[in-house]
Amino acid sequence: MKRIALAGLLIALFMPAAAMAQSNFDGTWKFDLKTAKFPTKPDVFVLQDGMYECKTCVPPVKVKADGEDHSVTGHPYYDTVNIKIVNDHAMVETDKKGGKTVTVGKATVSDDGKTITFEFNDSSNTNAAPVTGKVTETRVAAGAPGSHAISGSWRMAKFDTISDNAIVMTLKVDGDMLHMSTPTGQSYAAKLDGTDAPYKGDPGISSVSVKWIDKTTIEETDKRDGKPITTAQFAVMADGKTMNLTSHDLLAGTTSHISAAKQ
Repeated sequence: MKRIALAGLLIALFMPAAAMAQSNFDGTWKFDLKTAKFPTKPDVFVLQDGMYECKTCVPPVKVKADGEDHSVTGHPYYDTVNIKIVNDHAMVETDKKGGKTVTVGKATVSDDGKTITFEFNDSSNTNAAPVTGKVTETRVAAGAPGSHAISGSWRMAKFDTISDNAIVMTLKVDGDMLHMSTPTGQSYAAKLDGTDAPYKGDPGISSVSVKWIDKTTIEETDKRDGKPITTAQFAVMADGKTMNLTSHDLLAGTTSHISAAKQ
């Protein structure tokens, strides 16, 4: 919560209320995929004339689709991309960092061309078991004539499956500190006054700040080399068993929502 600057007695009165609210955040939370509201901004891919482009990746990716590793820059989670065309409706992408495979994903377009599924095994952001899953997107716009079926604009529709290690986190408020940890190895301990603190275990996030917005809501700002890249608001409901998360991807310009249940 954003802590309002109050003096004297008002501070004394406010602090006990905040301390009581803090305990509502304590515990392990599991996000419910059925509650997810995805960004409306579509993903845009082009696969044509031997070249693959992810136009909405940040930064964009453009490499040959020849089944070979090709260097890319500006991505903290991978430094090479390999695109292999399986058939006229499917391709496999393999991402590596420092020569080590970090993500393998297969994209398959339905026979009617209306949906695309991504099946993935992703260890680019985990210090334990990889995150695995399958997601479905629906077509928003067709690709250019003569392009591969994956070409065009796609909007996220649903998570078909995802491993539990990607949707669980543990929070603990201790005095003026918030502690966060995940099964994939991310963690931080940050003061609840907006002060920057180290973010551990994520190659794409170097620091974090957290602050009160109100007595039931905390805002987190993730930063890369001092630049904010994501903001998220965690709001615990009155029952103390449900928490809503609203996340803003500042690089992609998208917003998503999801709820979590205390375990």
